[in-house]
Amino acid sequence: MTERTVSSRWDGGLRAVVDAGGFELVVDEPESVDGGTGRGPQPTEVLLASVASCMTLAVAWSARKRDVALAGLNVEVTGTYDGPQFSDLRVTVTAESPTGAELDRLVASAERVCYVTRTLRLGPTITVVAGPAGDLPQG
Repeated sequence: MTERTVSSRWDGGLRAVVDAGGFELVVDEPESVDGGTGRGPQPTEVLLASVASCMTLAVAWSARKRDVALAGLNVEVTGTYDGPQFSDLRVTVTAESPTGAELDRLVASAERVCYVTRTLRLGPTITVVAGPAGDLPQG
């Protein structure tokens, strides 16, 4: 079984620095929230970015696999807040080429291979473990 791990460390206020595959990402709250500095996207925006980027790459992968010329691909994801969670995520895929039924086929294929949307649809088990640093089992 393959696993992927991302780590985050608190950087003061309401800011965290995330190590994702050796790349650093600053996640923050806006200045309008006490403790936020607005120096990075909010955690909810990172979630939406995960959906958008995964779907973008899945459509591109599907096009390449089918030898379909792809141009001007854009994916926009909008989350609708319902209290402390999203009740709905709307993914909009547009492209200059292909269009119509051919784009629909690519999107359908992408939905089958996009890890992020598949994970969210299936609702994974989430286990939270807390304890002193260095005392917790890894994995």
